[in-house]
Amino acid sequence: MPPRMNNPSLVVPDALQPLLDLTQVIGKVGVPQRTLDLIRLRVSQINGRIYTIPDDLGQAAADERLPQVADWREAGVFSPAERAALALAEEVTELSGREDAVPDEVWQEAAGHYTEEELASLVIHIGLVNLWNRINVSTRQVPAAWR
Repeated sequence: MPPRMNNPSLVVPDALQPLLDLTQVIGKVGVPQRTLDLIRLRVSQINGRIYTIPDDLGQAAADERLPQVADWREAGVFSPAERAALALAEEVTELSGREDAVPDEVWQEAAGHYTEEELASLVIHIGLVNLWNRINVSTRQVPAAWR
């Protein structure tokens, strides 16, 4: 299916740069980039945003765990901190239909692995990924190549 329009972040004047700036700020807080990448992939999977993941990502970018992100609970390859971040990402992404949208036990588990600043950056990152997903899915942007 062809895109419905050009990407809105490029259509609205001056919209793209603040989003890129926020991404850069989040990356400086101290949460490992690998964790942010795992969250980006898992949230995108939930939202139906397709990424094409090449077999050879290159030595520096290779993470053989990427194909296992959808099944992270069963996969034994994620650290406890990554698992806590992935659980938080799922709960924050799927807010509707529950009285306590993000259960205390999920929040407390994440808070046990991350400082307040890191936890705040995780929440902002999850929200930002959801924003990008909603922009891209609703306007039918082409699947993105993983990078």
